[in-house]
Amino acid sequence: MKIRILALLLGFVLLPLSAYAEEGGIDKGDTAWILVSTALVMLMTPGLAFFYGGMVRRKNVLGTMMHSFFILCLISVQWVLWGYSLAFGPDIGGIVGGLDYLGLNGVGQEPNGTIPHLAFMMFQGMFAIITVALITGAFAERLKFSALLIFSLLWATIVYDPLCHWVWGGGWLGDLGALDFAGGTVVHISSGVSALVAAMVIGRRRGYPREPMPPHNLGYTLLGTALLWFGWFGFNAGSALAADGIAAVAFVATNTATAAAALVWIFVEWAHRGKPTLLGGASGAVAGLVAITPAAGFVGPVSSILIGAGAGVFCYIAVSILKPRLGYDDSLDVFGIHGVGGMWGAVATGLFASVGAQGLFFGNASQVGIQIVGVLATVVLATVATFVILKITDLITGLRVTEEEEVEGLDLSQHGESGYNL
Repeated sequence: MKIRILALLLGFVLLPLSAYAEEGGIDKGDTAWILVSTALVMLMTPGLAFFYGGMVRRKNVLGTMMHSFFILCLISVQWVLWGYSLAFGPDIGGIVGGLDYLGLNGVGQEPNGTIPHLAFMMFQGMFAIITVALITGAFAERLKFSALLIFSLLWATIVYDPLCHWVWGGGWLGDLGALDFAGGTVVHISSGVSALVAAMVIGRRRGYPREPMPPHNLGYTLLGTALLWFGWFGFNAGSALAADGIAAVAFVATNTATAAAALVWIFVEWAHRGKPTLLGGASGAVAGLVAITPAAGFVGPVSSILIGAGAGVFCYIAVSILKPRLGYDDSLDVFGIHGVGGMWGAVATGLFASVGAQGLFFGNASQVGIQIVGVLATVVLATVATFVILKITDLITGLRVTEEEEVEGLDLSQHGESGYNL
């Protein structure tokens, strides 16, 4: 009896300590949500493979899918060895992280907020992976596979990792007050602008724009769109880094903006070209996902509709009107959707932010200026660094396949296999 009473008293004494330990340390609910979100974001890269793979000609379907799959493997290793340290290591002058976390030294089960440090590292790593993979749509059907390897490794190290540090790792843009909930500048503007530079440096596909180059399998593209939409809930809502109300705000905003953008793109295309298309609807959905990314945790449902609608209009104009007039060959419209959509989303965050921050329409006009600074800084870094990286890659291995290899198709010329053997 005395032992039971002693145990009961001891329990009352230790209860506040255990409650405090759980409150100030790792939260199981938050950890579970981030692990699930990490898996959702990982699924986006295979989704991108289907999205891009369906839009190229049949002789390039496997080569295009291979880009995303290979980058998933390559950047996973780069992130562990040095990428995470450059992005989230101790700040050096607001520009880049230190090398303290090389090989994940010092990154373990200890709390990072309310989740294990390793869980945070993996979640962020999935963002690095898909950002690099997005660029590949610009030079689909004509880049050497060896060039892809060198370009991807250098770009992730020189562009993505420092930019990630600028915004999320304790760098100067974050200190300035730039809002980027889940990657408008870090992911989409950087990849979209880099894609435009790559398309211009590498040059047009042979026969473009004289020869028709329609998508060979829009079923793949729709499947990819569905996987991207699904995974984007982890991308945006997971960026709350907790299973809380802000995650719910981001979840609702993500779906609402995406639906609005797809609808607007379909109606604009219908009015402009006379017929609505599945490819247009899929493109509009991705444009909406891109545009809401920086704003997801900062805006309400009505604002997300306006952001999505704007993406549907601006990205349609960029893809269907400006690109043909300017004549560059961004094969799968990475700049028109990710570059333009990301810029609109970043500025729109400065207009519509009302949850946890205030934009122009909610009393803080200065936020728009800060957002524009973030856009311009990202454009400058991506433009200059991508140009230099492409030139270095060209010196090492060359950028383009030969004319004969391009005519044959990258599936056979680069990988010795074919997507269809009927």
